[in-house]
Amino acid sequence: MARLPRLSIVGCPQHIIQLGNNRQACFFAEQDYTVYLDKLKDSAAKHNVSIHAFVLMTNHVHLLMTAPSIDGISQVMQNLGRYYVRYVNQTYQRTGTLWEGRFKSTLVDTESYLLTLYRYIELNPVRARMVEHPAAYPWSSYQGNAGDRNITLLTPHPVYLALGNTKVERKSAYQSLFLSHLSDNTIQAIRDATNKAWALGDESFIEQVANTLSRRAKPLPQSGDRKQHYRDTGMLTIEDNILE
Repeated sequence: MARLPRLSIVGCPQHIIQLGNNRQACFFAEQDYTVYLDKLKDSAAKHNVSIHAFVLMTNHVHLLMTAPSIDGISQVMQNLGRYYVRYVNQTYQRTGTLWEGRFKSTLVDTESYLLTLYRYIELNPVRARMVEHPAAYPWSSYQGNAGDRNITLLTPHPVYLALGNTKVERKSAYQSLFLSHLSDNTIQAIRDATNKAWALGDESFIEQVANTLSRRAKPLPQSGDRKQHYRDTGMLTIEDNILE
């Protein structure tokens, strides 16, 4: 089956996941994390892309980004990925690929899911049982969004800024978001949307994305005539013709 085109709308935040090849490590020493973040900052600045949240895990990366152009995020990831692979291969005298194919992404509804994505990303080390609290993990945006660390890579999203009138108020309100756990259903919805290139949000947001991009932005109905569903919604695509 043909691969669906990547979802991308100017000004709409995207959740990005980049996996190490075969889930193998892509960071081996403290210096590696620093090199990656420095290059991410340079690449984002070059393409005018805003980074709102991030976490660098041992074998994968999560990023929450917004771009002013359709291909801005792809340009950042391509530039960053190629540079970092060269760095790792030269530093550790290795050859071959480091990443598992192309990065995964989803568009994020700012009204219903953006701050949830902030939390999902920064809670990764907690879910992995690497730390008990996100503040204890050094390679995420939590200490910048909630703590006193100045992470110049970060650009606060307007939804984050709306948490308070001052920096102290915003950080306090943001910290309060972490007093409750993300539900299993929410975690699974985020994973499914990102891994399968669906939009992440309420029905009106998903419909808006589908209409804007002229492609479906959520899974097909579980029952009924799939072809008829496409015809009814006016989104019969090249991929759909393969089903005939």
